[in-house]
Amino acid sequence: MTEILDVNKLLKLLDAFSPFRQAEAWDNVGLMVGDPGREVRGILLALDPTEPLLDECRTLNCNTIITHHPLIFHPLKNIRPDQPLGRLLAAALSDEINIIACHTNLDVADDGVSDALARRLGLTNLQPLQPANPGSAPGSLGFGRIGDLAEPLSGENFLLELLKALNLEAVPVAGLLPAMVRRVAVCGGSGSDLAETARQAGADLYVSAEIKHAAARWAEMHAFCLVDAGHYHSENPATAALAARLGKELAAAGWGSVPLQVSRLQQSPFRLFYRASFGQAGPERA
Repeated sequence: MTEILDVNKLLKLLDAFSPFRQAEAWDNVGLMVGDPGREVRGILLALDPTEPLLDECRTLNCNTIITHHPLIFHPLKNIRPDQPLGRLLAAALSDEINIIACHTNLDVADDGVSDALARRLGLTNLQPLQPANPGSAPGSLGFGRIGDLAEPLSGENFLLELLKALNLEAVPVAGLLPAMVRRVAVCGGSGSDLAETARQAGADLYVSAEIKHAAARWAEMHAFCLVDAGHYHSENPATAALAARLGKELAAAGWGSVPLQVSRLQQSPFRLFYRASFGQAGPERA
């Protein structure tokens, strides 16, 4: 008879393909809230740990949440249920919901955040944009990816495909949009610091998020193209990819019957307001 899946066994499965020790020193990964010995009755995956996600977890009869972004990032000076973070922590503890984070350890891992983004955009022959340092944990490839399109696309057609692939209505672009796109660099999440690395690696353009103003001006000066796909949209493909990988590992270990789901309710925290909408229905207000 297969042993029950508890939180500690789940952590070991995650650690096997995305070692927690390969996270950046400033990061906080692993078990944020919960009991390592508690049975895992169902798993819900999402990008961000939020109160609505906790509600969704309850509705689905799950008791374990795995997110990319950590619930606890900076050291806590207090835990107050009258404040949002304290309320979330108190509810998770009260309802015995475990919360796990796979953050920069998933960023640098094989089949990690940037791999998921690159594959969503149709890139192949993937290589790390910034390879891991010697001595990094096994499975650590490094930050970002660079790869090739199966068939070259015009710059405009590439952007159209990106909008469709990431379910975006619009995207900011800095620098010179190339006439043809063959080789693309990506980094899910905040990746301004790798813009010059992408150019030097021979990318026709670079897709990331939270592109800094100075980086956008640098792109203008060097006639290089930067595409800001947004933090949520550039990282969220990794949620489904992590679910698929974890599902295979659970099945191989004999725990394939444990429910595993990706949040259907979580969306980007940002909304677009169009000038044309003002004076009609008007923007949504609190």
